[in-house]
Amino acid sequence: MSITQQYLLDSYRARLHGEPGPPAPGRHDLDLVRAVRDDRRFRAVIAGRPAHGRLRRALTRLLRALTRRLRTRAL
Repeated sequence: MSITQQYLLDSYRARLHGEPGPPAPGRHDLDLVRAVRDDRRFRAVIAGRPAHGRLRRALTRLLRALTRRLRTRAL
């Protein structure tokens, strides 16, 4: 059963019982992503690591290592 089918079934059952319908699929996805991001930043601060910019720094280190490796092969 797909998410849409489950949503329609839940909506139908709620209407039969006079209850409010469920939220639409994907309605709270952005809130969830923000909550996960905030939790990761909080845990980083508690652990004594920088709260932001970690991904960019890691990718920069990886790119520099790759370019060094390519330069040594070219020589």
